[in-house]
Amino acid sequence: MRIEDIILFENDDFIALNKPSGLLTIPDRHDNELSSLQGMLKKKYEQIYTVHRLDRDTSGLILFAKHEAAHKFLSQLFESRGVQKFYLGLINGELPNDKGSVDQPIMEHPVQKGKMVTNAKGRPSLTDYEVLENFSLYSLVKLQIHTGRTHQIRVHMKYLGHPIAVDELYGTATPIKLSAIKKKFKLGKHTEEERPMLSRLALHAFELRFKDAHGTDHALQAPLPKDMQAVLQQLRKHKA
Repeated sequence: MRIEDIILFENDDFIALNKPSGLLTIPDRHDNELSSLQGMLKKKYEQIYTVHRLDRDTSGLILFAKHEAAHKFLSQLFESRGVQKFYLGLINGELPNDKGSVDQPIMEHPVQKGKMVTNAKGRPSLTDYEVLENFSLYSLVKLQIHTGRTHQIRVHMKYLGHPIAVDELYGTATPIKLSAIKKKFKLGKHTEEERPMLSRLALHAFELRFKDAHGTDHALQAPLPKDMQAVLQQLRKHKA
């Protein structure tokens, strides 16, 4: 992957990219520098500053600052909730209401490292959701997070009983296959096993809206990746 292929917007202050699923925002202890988005950017720009993060398996829009002043401004903007953050997710099943909010505090799981739970002792967390399309088996949902807790959307969707599709941690790791969507599905003559259409977390950071340090309004969007587009295409085609 070339970094140039995923740049969505760039100016003197910051760069916006469409992060692929499976790529870390910043390197963890076990990874080399170039296995993360930050590392790849440092190779190109030398100086780069992390503003916010996306989970490894979440695809979509992410910002990096190009200098210290931009980093300070954008970081404060995210912390003070001056950025509107929208996601698109495929969830399992259909929600009873087309619109709603989940206002449930989130904390670290008391036993399982790296997992979060809703708990009254947790930090305040608010997610708004709007169902865009229902397919009975799955639903396409637009989500806006007003707080930036770890795994917030994933935890809140699990709380509603409709976890994000292919979420190993909060739902089920079962990949999305065409055979589950198409009623009269048949394997090809020379195909022994069906290949999944989507075998990663079905969550995409779609849009960021904010005003930059110069007072310019931005509404940046990252198009859905091909795997999620392909699933939606089939769900629409075979909608009951």
